[in-house]
Amino acid sequence: QAHVAESGGGSVQTGGSLRLVCTVFGVTSSDLCIGWFRQAPGKEREGVASFVGGGTISYPDSVKGRFTISRDSAKNTLYPRMNSPKPEDTATYDCAAESTFPKCIRMQTTVIVGASASASDCMYWGQGTPVTVSS
Repeated sequence: QAHVAESGGGSVQTGGSLRLVCTVFGVTSSDLCIGWFRQAPGKEREGVASFVGGGTISYPDSVKGRFTISRDSAKNTLYPRMNSPKPEDTATYDCAAESTFPKCIRMQTTVIVGASASASDCMYWGQGTPVTVSS
């Protein structure tokens, strides 16, 4: 059964680094795309990175230059990394996967413009992992 699993959340101090792991199981579409999202208490869900197509990676301005993602295609695994996190990066982080090209493009646009993301944006969602950034 298709699903997304995440690990690696926890606590990190400003100036540190934290790597998450996001694996997509049971989805073999060549159009598979993976997004990385977050939701802070009292705020809407927002995209912080997307991996679309053969390797197009996008970030919103709020995390560009600080967050990175890499992917192991053979394992359908994404490795999001938070570098020099700030206290305002505290949130529950979530990965999501989609296997249709139009929705992948929509996901990418949502991330780039920093728009709010909804559960309907992607087919498969992980369980979420909390990240706390302390100064």
